Parts: sequence; structure tokens; C-alpha cells
Amino acid sequence: MSRRRGLVAGAIGAVVLSFVLAGCSDVAASETTPSPSATTASSSATPTATAKPTAKPTVKPTPKPRVKQKPAYYALRVERQLDKLGYPVGDIDGDITARAKQALCAWRETNGLPVSRAGLTLNDAYSVLNATKRPTPTRSPGIYVNKTCQILYQIVGKTYKRIVWISTGQPGYDTPNRTGTVWRKWAGAHESSLYEDAYMYDSLYFLKDRPGIALHGSRVNSLIKPYPASHRCVRVMRPEIHEIYADTPIGTKVQIYGEY
Repeated sequence: MSRRRGLVAGAIGAVVLSFVLAGCSDVAASETTPSPSATTASSSATPTATAKPTAKPTVKPTPKPRVKQKPAYYALRVERQLDKLGYPVGDIDGDITARAKQALCAWRETNGLPVSRAGLTLNDAYSVLNATKRPTPTRSPGIYVNKTCQILYQIVGKTYKRIVWISTGQPGYDTPNRTGTVWRKWAGAHESSLYEDAYMYDSLYFLKDRPGIALHGSRVNSLIKPYPASHRCVRVMRPEIHEIYADTPIGTKVQIYGEY
């Protein structure tokens, strides 16, 4: 009897022990194995978008101020351009000599700028270097002698055919500011009636003063100064006077104006 009670008690202890072990097993499983619902939630979460880097603004370099050049910087180019356009400058070397100033004086007059024998200015340089041709004259055909510039213009048709150095009358022998017409032509050389051994070439008489006043060449071009140096007549460079002579018929207008 007592043995049967011992077996029953042992069986009941074994059942209780199995229930206890089964309970421990469930707890362990819940702590170590993730639930299916938790896994799904984690995998379906929206990924975080990666922010794009902000572009740096482009910084433009500050332009360096342009250096304003002096007139001498343009002198050589100006001389070349004046010579190309038919304004005589003498030696093309970048040195604005008295001859180059005559050309600049003529440029100013023919382009409507204030007339003077001053040196090169920036306005002169810009005006000359931007030009592509001689301006069209606003005066009628004829010969015009500017005493300020010591320059002669020959206008044929509607163009300046020639722009030439001249020398008018020196102090005491001033060439008068007047308008005349060519009334006599004397080709080649002849001796002056007033001055011994003074020869005149291809003379164009335009004023009937006593003695007559003419445009003429001289024995040597060194007598055609860049300033007034003659005895009332207008000395003109050779061979230009020969070409002017050939293109000038009797009756052509000749005008003298300006002050040196």
C-alpha cells in the first residue's frame, strides 16, 4: 500500500516538473526569437532620403580697371594711319615732330575738330585710329591754303586729292588772306623778278598784286619750312607742285586763310 502511494507521488512530481520545464522553454523562445510582425514592420519602413549637397555660388572675378594710356603710346600707330590716309607726317617713327603736327592740324580741320598745331591728344588718337578713309570735303573744288597748319588742300570733285606741306610769307612779307583765281600758269623753272638766284617752279599765279602772288615750287624742298618763311608767295613741296599744276586749269579758285 505504501509502495503504491510512493509510485503515485513520483508520477505526480514528474508531471509537475514537465509543466515547469515547458513554461521555461516558452519564455526563452519569446526573448531570443523576433516575432514575425516585428520583422515585417522593420522591413517595410520608408528609407530616409539622402540630402543633395548645396551648390556653391560662382564668384566672378573682379575685372581689373583699364589703364588709360598716354597719347605717346599711340603716336606710332597714329603716324602710320595719317600717312595711309594721305596726311604727310614725315618720318614714321613715333616722334610727333613739327611735320607730324602739321598733319594733325590738317586732320582736325578736315574732321571738324578745333584747329591747332598742338601735339597729339587722346581724342586725336581715337579719331585717327577709328577712321577708314579721308572725310568728304564740304567746300567747292579748288585750292585752299591754311596758314595756321601751313597746309594746302587740293579739292577735285568731291574729294581731297592732295594734302601738302607749304610755307607762306614770313613776318613782314605776309601772304594776304584773300580769295583769287589762277590767272597765269608758268611751267618749269624761272627766276624771280625781285630776288636774284631765287627760282620758282611750276608757278600758279592767283593774285594780281604788284608783284603777282603765286603757288610755286622751290629749288630745294628744305626751303619749304613748317612755318612761314617765304616772301609773300606760297612755297609748295616738289614734286607735288608739278602734279597740282597739271590738275589746275586757269580760273581755279585759290583761297588763303588762317593765322600762324
